[in-house]
Amino acid sequence: MSAKASVSITDSQDVFARRLVSEGHYSSLSAVVQRGLELVRSETEREQAEIAALRAFFEARAQGPFLSGEEGRRQTERMIVRKRRALGL
Repeated sequence: MSAKASVSITDSQDVFARRLVSEGHYSSLSAVVQRGLELVRSETEREQAEIAALRAFFEARAQGPFLSGEEGRRQTERMIVRKRRALGL
């Protein structure tokens, strides 16, 4: 099903869209606008999925477990020692 809508675009957008049609990339101005909306929808859905994944990650991390400051320092120092050895420093 399709719906008719009136939209306003800038002169440069109009020139660009008409060029896409005249070069055969799209069959009509409507097809150009539809493709643009699909790209916006896809980008929006991807961003929302990324945000949801980050929220879930941070919520899980907020549940713990947590290291004490001293244990965190010890682990960091051990990691630095391992990296230096691996790099021959």
